[in-house]
Amino acid sequence: MELFIYLFAALFSVLNPIGTVPIFVGLTQDDPKAERSRISLWTGINVAIILLISYFVGQYVLSFFGISIDALRIAGGIIICNSGFNLLSGNFSKKRGINKRVENEAQNRNDIALTPLAIPMLAGPGSISLLIAFYQEHHQYWEMGVSSLAILAVSFVIFIILRSAHYLSRILGASGIVAISRIVGFIVVAIGIQYIVSAVVSIIKAYLF
Repeated sequence: MELFIYLFAALFSVLNPIGTVPIFVGLTQDDPKAERSRISLWTGINVAIILLISYFVGQYVLSFFGISIDALRIAGGIIICNSGFNLLSGNFSKKRGINKRVENEAQNRNDIALTPLAIPMLAGPGSISLLIAFYQEHHQYWEMGVSSLAILAVSFVIFIILRSAHYLSRILGASGIVAISRIVGFIVVAIGIQYIVSAVVSIIKAYLF
């Protein structure tokens, strides 16, 4: 249960689906309720697939390119910290990894569940590197099962949040969403720093011992 809660909280903080609410509302404002529900469902499914592939296959990608787990932790920690700082400053909730041209293209096509919603707004480099590093420390069969359940649970919560996005946007308002995003941003920064510290300690121990 502790492993499930830890990974669920870490993924939820890094993915920050609450910060996606304003953009989802903007991209689907002209769509009927049924279409918004469909997009929400497929966004959750796409995120689950991306995260599961990252968790189970990411280590082999690292091996192919000769990247050490400590290097991944440092790189991932920097990316996660950057995301957290953007959340704290309010930039992340405005951009979420997409520029104006991509946003306009998304509004002009029917299916936005994969891009830009699943990638890069939700399942970005931070969550992918987090899962690859997590697998290195938790790859027993029962740990992989619990981790998969945590990934599926986060994806389900993303579906629920996006499905309720228009309602949440009216209830929380812009200031409420910003406040939540900044609280989450602080947690994300702490997660990123912890990854960097763990990697540095591991490198130091390798050289000293």
